[in-house]
Amino acid sequence: MEQMIGTESSVEKVRVFELAAELFGVLATPMRLRILSALCDKEKSVSQLLQEIDTTQPNLSQHLNLLYRAGVLAKRKEGTQVIYRVQSEKAVTLCRTVCTQIAIEMDEPGSVPASERLSPRIVS
Repeated sequence: MEQMIGTESSVEKVRVFELAAELFGVLATPMRLRILSALCDKEKSVSQLLQEIDTTQPNLSQHLNLLYRAGVLAKRKEGTQVIYRVQSEKAVTLCRTVCTQIAIEMDEPGSVPASERLSPRIVS
């Protein structure tokens, strides 16, 4: 994997891996992936998100705040409503790519050779 990183300094390489792990950690819960999916096409208020995502308001707010602090989402106030939108299109593209591939593997398990699967737990 270190060949993927074009930096010269081993300190910079370590920092790259640390930041990548931090981003993956932020994206590592199904709830946060569902939130990103719900916000892919347009910004939404917390109440709109609650209509789409089956969870409690405190739980949703906790995940939204973490995504916001990580720079994945942006927010603005509109009256008493907080409106969230995607800040990092690259993070959304990464999630969409991974989720799409896993959906293909689930729908058509025999179409993807075991050596090319993202999710080795899906068996054909």
